[in-house]
Amino acid sequence: MDNQKQPRREREDELDEEEFDQEEFDEMELLERLESLREDMEDLGVSTLAEVNQRIAELHKKLDSR
Repeated sequence: MDNQKQPRREREDELDEEEFDQEEFDEMELLERLESLREDMEDLGVSTLAEVNQRIAELHKKLDSR
């Protein structure tokens, strides 16, 4: 429908629905970060934070011994 022919209040309602929703954006951003983290963990062969910390400690020890 042509916006010029719609009543003003109806056009304003449409704009309200299209407005930027910060909470939804934040949730989408968090979802993207978590999905990326999951992919990285799968690529690295780790499934828990404890495994990540163990691998970090092992690499620090290996690098420090050089």
